[in-house]
Amino acid sequence: MAEMLTLDTDLMIARKDAGIGWMIFNNPERRNALKLEMWQAVSKIIADFAADDTVRTVIMAGAGDKAFVSGADISEFEKHRDSAEAEEEYNRVTATAQEALGRLEKPLVAMIRGFCVGGGLAVALQADIRIASDDSQYAIPAARLGLGYGFTGLRKLSTLVGPAMAKEILFTARLFSAEEALRMGLINRLVSAPDLKATVRQLAEGIADNAPLTVRAAKVAIGEVLKDPDNRDLEAVEHQVRACFDSEDYTEGRTAFMEKRRPQFKGR
Repeated sequence: MAEMLTLDTDLMIARKDAGIGWMIFNNPERRNALKLEMWQAVSKIIADFAADDTVRTVIMAGAGDKAFVSGADISEFEKHRDSAEAEEEYNRVTATAQEALGRLEKPLVAMIRGFCVGGGLAVALQADIRIASDDSQYAIPAARLGLGYGFTGLRKLSTLVGPAMAKEILFTARLFSAEEALRMGLINRLVSAPDLKATVRQLAEGIADNAPLTVRAAKVAIGEVLKDPDNRDLEAVEHQVRACFDSEDYTEGRTAFMEKRRPQFKGR
C-alpha cells in the first residue's frame, strides 16, 4: 500500500511505495511549469525521503505526458519576482530546493517525458540517472529571456555533455531531440514512451534491492570525484567505505552469496 505525503500544495505529489519515493511535478495544464510553492514542496519531500530508511531510491517525474518540467512559471513572475527583494527570496527558495536534491544521499532517478526545459533541465541534472522517452525534448532558453545561469548549474551541464555541447545548448537556446540528448550524454537511456514507467520502476527496484550503504558510498565517492581536487573530502569517502565493511549488510551479502540465495539488506 502506497503512503502519500501531506503537502501544502496540490501541485506536487509525493508517495512511498515498495522502497521507492515518488516525487511528481503536478502542474500538467502548464506543462508542469514550476511555481514557487512547488519549489517549497520539493525541499519538504526530499527531507522526508532522506529521513525514511524504508525509502531506498527516489524517482522524480512530471504529471501527464507533455512534460517533465517546462521551466519556471513565468506567469507568476509579476507576483514573486517583481523587485530585487522578491527576486532574492525566490532565488533563496529555489536554491534551497536544488541543494536538497543535490545533498540527497540516496539514488535519485529522473523519469523524463515530453519537455525538459530551463529550470526543468536544471532539476533533471540533479538526478544521478536520467531515463527518457523517445518523445522528450530539451532546452535552456535563457538567451531568449535575458536570464543568466550560475556556475553550479553550468558546471553540471558541462561535466555531462562537455564544454562544446554546453555552449551550443546555451548559445542557441534551441530544442534538442531525445536522440541528440542521448548522443551527447545528457540522458542515460532512451526508451519508447509506453515503456518508460516500467523501465524506470524496474531500475529503481533493482537499486532498492542492493545494499544501501554500498550505493551511498558509491554516490559520495563519485560526488567527490566531480569536485576540484583541493575541495575533495576523501575522509568522507573513506568513512562511507568503512561503514560498508563494518555493516550487518556486508555479513548478509557474503552469507547469501555462499548460500546461493537473494540477500536481504537492511541498510545497517
